Amino acid sequence: MNYQQTIQYLFEKLPMFSRMGAAAFKKDLTNTIALCNALHNPQQKFKTIHIAGTNGKGSVSHMLAAVLQTAGYKTGLYTSPHLKDFKERIKVNGALCSEEFIIQFTQKIQPHIETIQPSFFEITVAMAFEYFAQQQVDIAIIETGLGGRLDSTNIITPELSVITNIGYDHMNMLGNALREIALEKAGIIKQNVSVVIGETHKETANVFVEKANETNATIVFADKQRWIADWQYEHHLLNVWVANHFNDEHEKYSLDLNGIYQTKNLLTVLEALHQLRFKGFEIDKTHILHALQHTKKITGLHGRWEVIYQNPTVVLDVAHNEDGIKQVVQQLALINFNQLHIIFGMVKDKAIDNVLEILPKQAYYYFTQAQIERALHAEILMKKAAGYQLTGNFYTNVNIALKEALLNAHKNDLILICGSVFLVGEVE
Repeated sequence: MNYQQTIQYLFEKLPMFSRMGAAAFKKDLTNTIALCNALHNPQQKFKTIHIAGTNGKGSVSHMLAAVLQTAGYKTGLYTSPHLKDFKERIKVNGALCSEEFIIQFTQKIQPHIETIQPSFFEITVAMAFEYFAQQQVDIAIIETGLGGRLDSTNIITPELSVITNIGYDHMNMLGNALREIALEKAGIIKQNVSVVIGETHKETANVFVEKANETNATIVFADKQRWIADWQYEHHLLNVWVANHFNDEHEKYSLDLNGIYQTKNLLTVLEALHQLRFKGFEIDKTHILHALQHTKKITGLHGRWEVIYQNPTVVLDVAHNEDGIKQVVQQLALINFNQLHIIFGMVKDKAIDNVLEILPKQAYYYFTQAQIERALHAEILMKKAAGYQLTGNFYTNVNIALKEALLNAHKNDLILICGSVFLVGEVE
C-alpha cells in the first residue's frame, strides 16, 4: 500500500471515534497492551509526560513540548485529533511523523489488527510509541484521547502527570457529575509519580487528593502556586504577568497562543516545568520565554483563537464543549468589533443545549456541519438553536458558510468559526 491507501485502510477498517462516537471507545486497555506487547513495548524505551483534562490539554501539551525542545531535548508529541493531516498526531521536535514510517508500521501490525481488532485510536497510540522509540526521543508528551483511566495512552509510567481541568464533556462515557469525570481523569495518576492539577475546583479537588494519597504521588495545584497579576495584548502576543503566591515576584511571559483562556494553561505549564526540574531536567527562564513566544512556530499548533484573515477578522477556535465555549464567549467580550458572525457546527453526542444556551444572541449564525457521520445536521442544529433565540441560516459545509459570511461582513466585523474540532479542520 502507498501512503494514501494506508491512511484509507486505517480510517475505514478500524472503529474510529470521530466517525462513530462511543461505539469506537474500548472500555479497557487490553487491546493497547496486546499491541504494545507485539511491538516489544516501545513505550518503556523513553521518558514521558502524561496530560489529561477536559479543556486545555492540547495547548498545555504543545507549550511543554516547545519548552523542552528549546531546552535541547529531543521531544516527541502525541495529540489528537488532527486538524488537516493524520501525521499531525505524531511529531518529533515539531516535525510530522514520516509517511514511510506509517506505511511500514501499518504493514507490520496488520496481522495483529486482524487478530486483536483494535480501534483506530488504539493503533495510533501504539504507532506513536513505536515512532518515539525508533526516533530515540529524550521525552515524549502524551495527551490522552478521552478520560484517563481507560484511555489507550494509560499504559505509560510517566515522569509527571498533568490534569489541566475538569468540565462537562463526553458525559455519555465518563459520567454526568464532575466528580465522576474527575475520577476517570485521575486514573492517570501513577504510583510515586508527581501530578500537577491545573485548576482547583471544590467538587473535584478531593478526588485528586485521595488518588494521590493512594498512590503516594506528590500532588500540586498549579493555581495555588501562582496567579495572574495582569495581562495585555501587544503585537499579536498575549503578555501575561504571573505572580507567585509565596513572594512578591512578578514575571512577564509573552504567548503567541493568545486566547485569554491560555492564562490558565500558562499556570499549569509553569508548575509542570517546576516539577520537571526536580526530576533533573535542565530548563531555564530563557528557554521558557522563547518557547512560549513561539509555540505555534515550534510545534505547529493551530485552531486556538487563531486569526486567519483580517478586514474582516476571521478567527478559528476548536472550542467544542460547554466550558470551552464559555471561554470563547469571555474572549469575545474583550474584543472590539462591529457585527459578530458565528459559523457554528457540533457533533451529535455533545451537550448541545448547554452550549446553545450560552452562545451570544446578538450574533448572526451560519449553522453548518463537518463532513463526518457524527456531525449534527446543520438544519437540525439551526432549528434547535432557534429555541435559544439564535438566528441565522444553514449551510452544507463550513467553506460555503465562510464564503457567505465574508460576503456579508464589513471590514470591522468579526467572523468566528467554532463548535467542533472537525469543523475547524475543514476550513480551507
